[in-house]
Amino acid sequence: MAKVIGADSEVILHFDLKLEDGSAADSTRVNNKPAKLKIGDGNLTDNFEACLLGMEEGEKKAFTLAPEDAFGMPNPDNVHHMDRSRFAADAPPKEGMIIAFSQPGGAEIPGIVREVAGDSVTVDFNHPLAGHRVIFDVEILQIN
Repeated sequence: MAKVIGADSEVILHFDLKLEDGSAADSTRVNNKPAKLKIGDGNLTDNFEACLLGMEEGEKKAFTLAPEDAFGMPNPDNVHHMDRSRFAADAPPKEGMIIAFSQPGGAEIPGIVREVAGDSVTVDFNHPLAGHRVIFDVEILQIN
């Protein structure tokens, strides 16, 4: 009898995450390193997990998720204007750069520099895929 993904399954899978235009956003196949996840641990959104429930080992499927079902919509509260002096002199901020910022408690959060104007730097902390429909293409390798 085939193993089926359930509410607390541990799953090893390959996935490709693509935008609607076909451009690749992420893939475990690039380095041939499958992802391991536990259903219900909070690392994936409920909508991503719902797509996987009921799948069997060896099964392949592609799902198209609306922005609100994937990485959400961009939140204007996640865009911050910072003083240029907060950036290292030897690595000045440039538009498009992704910079890791330390949070209280030591965790790091990536931000994308959207604009540099004089002494003001606009940094966007929204997920880079927020606001995008994504195609989640999966292959289930193992279910425990």
